[in-house]
Amino acid sequence: MSNSVTNKLNFYGNTTPFDLIEKYGSPLYVYNENILKEKCRELMSLVSYPNFSVNYSVKANSNLELLKIVCEEGLNADAMSPGEIFVNIMAGYKPENILYISNNVDKEEMQYAIDAGVTVSVDSVSQLALFGKLNPGGKVCIRFNPGVGAGHHEKVITGGKKTKFGVDMDLLDDVKDVLKKYDLKLIGINQHIGSLFMEGDSYVEGVKSCLSIAENFSNLEFIDLGGGFGIPYHKLDGESRLDLADLGSKLTPILTEWANKYGSNVKFKFEPGRYIVAESSVLLGTVNAIKTNYSNKYAGTDLGFNVLARPIMYDSHHDIEVYSQTPSNETEPITVVGNICESGDIIAKDRILPVLNEGDILGVLDAGAYGYCMSSNYNNRLRPAEVLIQSDGTERLIRRRDTLQDLIRNFQV
Repeated sequence: MSNSVTNKLNFYGNTTPFDLIEKYGSPLYVYNENILKEKCRELMSLVSYPNFSVNYSVKANSNLELLKIVCEEGLNADAMSPGEIFVNIMAGYKPENILYISNNVDKEEMQYAIDAGVTVSVDSVSQLALFGKLNPGGKVCIRFNPGVGAGHHEKVITGGKKTKFGVDMDLLDDVKDVLKKYDLKLIGINQHIGSLFMEGDSYVEGVKSCLSIAENFSNLEFIDLGGGFGIPYHKLDGESRLDLADLGSKLTPILTEWANKYGSNVKFKFEPGRYIVAESSVLLGTVNAIKTNYSNKYAGTDLGFNVLARPIMYDSHHDIEVYSQTPSNETEPITVVGNICESGDIIAKDRILPVLNEGDILGVLDAGAYGYCMSSNYNNRLRPAEVLIQSDGTERLIRRRDTLQDLIRNFQV
């Protein structure tokens, strides 16, 4: 199996996976600046409607240096917590360019967002009332549930009738009562139907549902249409990409017609996270053991689910490239597992790969979204370093590897 994806992209610039592992340790998250910028620019040209913005969903990857690049590319930002608000501002975002999308927060967190000067979105009538009590007369955004959901796994579907997110459309009158009670100005509404759609039709239907909700309110400044833009995780099998040009051609007339009918140049926001950052990273790890248990062959690696949680959490697929000093032309089915003391610690089950040897390096593709940000110190394992391959091909450390001292730094010792 050739390393067709990274070779074609010159992903590692002036270095190699072997050099990177030797210098920064294994496992290791590696990012490519050119790919990150390319994905930003693709989304920034999604539609022809003039008044729109792309809000990068920071929960997908909150590395400060990557956020600086995304900010420089002209994207705005979403935040889901005080920590994300804080890091966004550290990356160069102004409060007016941050949308804080809250979910079941206490008054201290809500007050933090209000004091930070960011736009606050609430997703229940009770949270709207909390915002009103803390900030009477203020401006607010509300997240509605349009009754439409989409996604590759039930755990990432965030719209529809079986999700905790958003305000039920049957509660519109209650919403209006709370807005009136606290003299709140509704400046925006938002939605999110789910994650990782590869066909645009469900998203278009969700957009239409969101716009029908917006018709219930006057003088809106913006409508956040959500995200969930998918990427092809099965690249080595020739999976097709999401057709952004086709999606944009469908969205532009819908947005233009609706804005003309609404009577204002309302801003439309798009909320991609995964699409921006997923393909910009490869997670490198090392094969430490090859074994056979009752006819099942395993490659034991340092890629435990403390490093990449998506496979165990969502049954997610990631393509794997093999970097070997003694490459083989033969292939075989093998299960790639990590070093965590859990039977579910599986990166890839019965995957057809070149015959592996101890010391080979594996490259887990498309690891930039929900990778490092969901990593942990489970089993007291150390979280890996993160390295950026810059536009000129040189590498730069953008987060150091954990040390053993990091494991006890919050204890009173």
